Amino acid sequence: MENKNIILSVKDLVVKFKVRDRVLTAIRNVSLDFEEGKVVAIVGESGSGKSVFTKTFTGMLEVNGKVTNGEIWFEGENLMTYKTDKEWLNIRGKKIATVFQDPMTSLNPVRTIGYQISEVIMKHQNKSKEEAKKEAIELMSRVGIYNAEQRYDEYPFMYSGGMRQRIVIAIALACHPKILVCDEPTTALDVTIQAQIIRLIKELAEEYGFTTIYITHDLGVVANVADNVAVMYAGQIIEYGTVEDIFYDPRHPYTWGLLSSLPQLGEKGSELFAIRGTPPSLFEEIKGDAFAPRSDYSLAIDFEEEPPMFKVSDTHFAKTWLLDPRAPKVDKPKQIQNLHEKILALTSKGGIYGER
Repeated sequence: MENKNIILSVKDLVVKFKVRDRVLTAIRNVSLDFEEGKVVAIVGESGSGKSVFTKTFTGMLEVNGKVTNGEIWFEGENLMTYKTDKEWLNIRGKKIATVFQDPMTSLNPVRTIGYQISEVIMKHQNKSKEEAKKEAIELMSRVGIYNAEQRYDEYPFMYSGGMRQRIVIAIALACHPKILVCDEPTTALDVTIQAQIIRLIKELAEEYGFTTIYITHDLGVVANVADNVAVMYAGQIIEYGTVEDIFYDPRHPYTWGLLSSLPQLGEKGSELFAIRGTPPSLFEEIKGDAFAPRSDYSLAIDFEEEPPMFKVSDTHFAKTWLLDPRAPKVDKPKQIQNLHEKILALTSKGGIYGER
C-alpha cells in the first residue's frame, strides 16, 4: 500500500470499549493508508467496526471508548497524541469533516438552515456575518438547493430528508476540509434520492479535490463511487484493493459472501444468498480467522492461527490462509463467477446506481 501521496496513515490501531465490567475490542490492529484525492469505501456488516474506525480520525469516540494502541498520522502529526477537545477542534470539521447517516441528528431544529452554515464559516474561516451569509448561499446553491437566497432563513423541518442531507454536506464543505468522511450518508433515503446524493458527493470531490471516505454496507454504492475498497470484519481489515480488485478478483471468503449477497445479482425464481451465522463476540479473544466459523472454505489452520495479510498484487491484499501456497485451490461461489460481465450489464442499465 505504498504511495507518496498519503494524506492519512493509520498504524496498528486498537480501540477498546468498557461496557459495564467487560471490555470489547472494536478495532483489532488495523493499518491503512489513505491516498490524497481518492475515494476509499469501507464496507462490512453492522458491528464490523467501520464507524468506530473513522471516529478515531476526529477524536469522536464515545466516552467509554479508548485507543489503546497505534498511531494516526495526518499532516506530519500523530493525532493520537491529542488529549483535549481544543486540540481536536483544529482537525474536527475543519480538516476532517463528517457527513452522518441521519441529517436530523446533525442539524439544530431551532436554528435556521442559513445560520447553521454561516456559523461554521464564521468560526473556521474568520469571515464576517455578511461574507459568511454570501458563502452559505453559494454553498446551498452548489449542493442543489433551489432559490437558496430565499430559503436561507428556513428551518430544517421545512426540508425533505434528501434536502436536509444536502445541507449537512454544505456544512461539512463550509470548512474546506481535506478529508470528507461519509458515514452511511444515504441509508435513510429512497433509492432515487440516494443516487442524487452519491452523484453530488462525487461531483463535489472532483471540484474541491478532497479525499473521500465512504462507510457503507451497500456494495452498489461502492461499485459506483470508490477508487479503493477496504473490507472490514470483526474489527479488522480482511481485504483491501482497488474497486476492480474487489469486484472482479475478490480473494477472501467473507468478500465472496458480501458480493454473493448483492440483490442485484439474484436470479429470478432463485433464493437470495445470505451469509450464514453471526459475527463473533468482540468481548471474547478471537483465535484464528474470525470468519472461519461462518465460512464454507475454512481450513484447519483457520481455527488455530490468525492469517497474515497476503499480497495478491501491488494494489491488492487479503487476510486469508487460502492465499498460502500450501492451501488447496478452491473455486469462488457460483454467484460471483463471471462477476465482471454481470456488473457491466447492471451498470449499463443503471442497475447499480448508474454508471461509474
